[in-house]
Amino acid sequence: MPLLKVAAFSLSIDGYGAGPHQDLQNPLGVGGMSLHQWFFQTRRFAQLHGQEGGVQDADDGFAERSFQNIGAWILGRNMFGPVRGPWPDNSWKGWWGDNPPYHVPAFVLTHHAREPLVMQGGTTFHFVTGGIHEALSRAREAAQGQDVRVGGGVATVRQYLQAGLVDEMHLALSPTLLGSGEHLFAGIDLLKLGFRCTEHVSTPKALHVVLSKG
Repeated sequence: MPLLKVAAFSLSIDGYGAGPHQDLQNPLGVGGMSLHQWFFQTRRFAQLHGQEGGVQDADDGFAERSFQNIGAWILGRNMFGPVRGPWPDNSWKGWWGDNPPYHVPAFVLTHHAREPLVMQGGTTFHFVTGGIHEALSRAREAAQGQDVRVGGGVATVRQYLQAGLVDEMHLALSPTLLGSGEHLFAGIDLLKLGFRCTEHVSTPKALHVVLSKG
């Protein structure tokens, strides 16, 4: 059965998935870039940016796995961009340039309607105003039997966790402290939700943990 997954989601040691004061200059919040150092040196990261090279190691293996069998994505409005409130126009097309890394339909949670945005490489952003359940239903239909990945940000992952809808999570715990920002698990009982640790691999740059239900 197709799964709803969180994958390659980076966390600080103190549990933050983004730093404070997110804005155009700090899309991941102050200090947030430090969460993803394990990913930046991988072959998968280089490929996403149309480059050659990159390291093939355990970090790269987890990065590669995070894109396998994914037929659609779900993103929060903040992950798509810094624009707040009604869309002033259609000029903002995401952080990623003309060819975003998704290459499948991506469903963006928002309170403000907008026409679908077709990008290069197979990515189409669909803007969903009906909440997390509508987004998941549409994503599963678009995925055509493949898994759906919740890309983030933290608030979006928390909504799907609190609704009991996430089947599997791969978390990359980075050796950094943020002190404040967006905490992923505050007030969430993972045991009660049915998760258990099914895999853990340590590398010099991260501790990779897979949590599964069952």
